[in-house]
Amino acid sequence: MLRRNSVLKVLVYSFLLVSFSSCIINDVIKDTSVLVDPGNDPNFKIVVNKENDFEIFDRKVIVFDIPVYAFYSVDDTKLLHTANILAQYLDNDGDGVIDNLTIHSEIKSKNSFLYLWNTTLEKESFIEPNEHTGFDIQSDKVNLVWHSNGHTGAFDYSLEVAWNLITTNGYEVAYPAIFSSEANSEISIAMDAARGGNFQDPPATYPVNAWYTNSEFTCNYDCQITKYNFWAFSSILGAQENRLTEIEPEWKLNTSTKVQTTDVKAWAIFSNATYNLPSILPDGTYKH
Repeated sequence: MLRRNSVLKVLVYSFLLVSFSSCIINDVIKDTSVLVDPGNDPNFKIVVNKENDFEIFDRKVIVFDIPVYAFYSVDDTKLLHTANILAQYLDNDGDGVIDNLTIHSEIKSKNSFLYLWNTTLEKESFIEPNEHTGFDIQSDKVNLVWHSNGHTGAFDYSLEVAWNLITTNGYEVAYPAIFSSEANSEISIAMDAARGGNFQDPPATYPVNAWYTNSEFTCNYDCQITKYNFWAFSSILGAQENRLTEIEPEWKLNTSTKVQTTDVKAWAIFSNATYNLPSILPDGTYKH
């Protein structure tokens, strides 16, 4: 009888030890068996993520069928903020309907998604599944306060990453003659004018009359198009008005007026009503 009791005690102890260890692991990584705080956003709820190939993320928010994932260490407020930024780009007039269904269809066809990470280890631990296209942002670069402090201080880079997803997997695919990175597209022609020449890679020195002067040698022509797209468009929407000192080494046309009067090719693209482009800068408070 004594031996039997001893065996039972060992079994119980082992079970508790395994359970306790599992809890520790799940606290550090994730535990999809429990509910997450849905947040108090009027339009979007944080839900537990249980998708195959995305198990490394514990939470997600779905924005018009586009998932926004987050690692366990990312604040809920930043996850919801990024989701709202994406929604405002897609439904800029806030009527509850996607402004451009064509680009939305292209975005979904590429299984596009956003994800937020907090540490380099987290980012490097994620392997993007085949036939999916992800765009990532470090949570430290998501700055909700920037929108309420007169667009001063640390920039909210969720504006850039969300737009990169939309233009790369949406506008470039839907309207290749206008937005693609091909050398003869309208935006590439505009970019070459902005850089003062056609450069497959950033030159050591740009012409003195150039207003787009990215010097990242790891940024190829496609990358240069993506960055140029955001600089021009975000300046038209007013995102760069108070950032000239910070961004001038790369981009000099920090206001809508400067783009309209100097970068006439970009202005012609982004003011064309055919593409149903956003006209209001997102602030992370999607309303409809």
